[in-house]
Amino acid sequence: MKILIVLTYYRPHTSGLTIYAERLAKAFVKRGHTVTVLTSQFDKSLPKNEVMDGVNIVRIPVLFRISKGVIMPAFGFMATKLVLEHDVIQLHLPQFDAAGVALRGRLFKKPTIITYHCDLIMPSGLLAWFANKAVLIMNDLAAIIAHKIVTYTKDYAEHSTYLQRYLRKLKVILPPVVLPEISKTEIDAFQLVHNGKNSRPVIGMAARFATEKGVEILLNALPKVLENFPNALVQFAGPYKNIIGEENYYKRLEEKIIHYEKSGNWRFVGVLNPSQMSAFYPNLDVLVMSSLNSTEAFGLVQIEAMINGIPCIASNLPGVRQPVVMHQMGEIVPIGDSEKLSLALIKILKDPATYKNNYQKIKENYIPENVAIEYEKIFESIKKELF
Repeated sequence: MKILIVLTYYRPHTSGLTIYAERLAKAFVKRGHTVTVLTSQFDKSLPKNEVMDGVNIVRIPVLFRISKGVIMPAFGFMATKLVLEHDVIQLHLPQFDAAGVALRGRLFKKPTIITYHCDLIMPSGLLAWFANKAVLIMNDLAAIIAHKIVTYTKDYAEHSTYLQRYLRKLKVILPPVVLPEISKTEIDAFQLVHNGKNSRPVIGMAARFATEKGVEILLNALPKVLENFPNALVQFAGPYKNIIGEENYYKRLEEKIIHYEKSGNWRFVGVLNPSQMSAFYPNLDVLVMSSLNSTEAFGLVQIEAMINGIPCIASNLPGVRQPVVMHQMGEIVPIGDSEKLSLALIKILKDPATYKNNYQKIKENYIPENVAIEYEKIFESIKKELF
């Protein structure tokens, strides 16, 4: 099949959505499909056309931005061209341009699937409010027009104001999760650089430094944790400066972060490539996912941690709590509750063996090629209906 994947941001942009899209695209290629990604040229230094890991990437220049959204005048022409050239379409939502692509899929009888990652919550402000409304309208139109909608968990779908309206079109597929196999030498080298020579409890957070991630919840939990484990270290993996739309959020927390950096209890390890992430997780004692709202629907990083034998603490959010519920490797805490987060951290750090599980068996549920097969089944069933 010739598969067209459409999303606003693609790699090298780092988010759960882009990582999901990249893993699935590569899995499709591995299974013999021709894959094209249509996305934005969010960074002018990126090439307009590129092949990465066998995936054809077409980037459309951005005229201007509205908060995290992008306006691309040339998008419509290229979308029409590529829809005609491909057999099936996969749209990653939220996305302003999704409705127009879905309509083209209907008009040209191309099976069209939406993968819905999370609800959209924009920053405060009048302009952001209008942008949010515009995207919500387009997302609804896309859902009406598309043939099927895929989401990660039934739990999230039943609590999402968006997905609740389209349950008849819904298909639940667990997300693709894979990390490179690396040697113990590489893991030990990472530990030496980032953890130091002495053994100490290490708390991980793997995310963009963004408002919805609830970084301040972990920051506010640290004092009580440090009373019990004075040399505990938080390692934050991911982009943390100059994040589009999140600059003020970082500035608001910067003073507290600097305090913990100086005391040796906080360290930014930066944006890590997949091999480095494979070294990051085994050096943790626990991973924290202190997300605050429904812009988070699952948390791929939880599975990445669990398949390395690392327990997780997750906010009690629909979808986000499911990895801990399904695999019994961690604790669930109330949303935004630093006190309960600190208690959960202390509990796990005192007795980590309680949270070990058969992580090799967990791993099998998320193999990207198996996820790709589930998508292929949906595409084929839609084809039978259309023809």
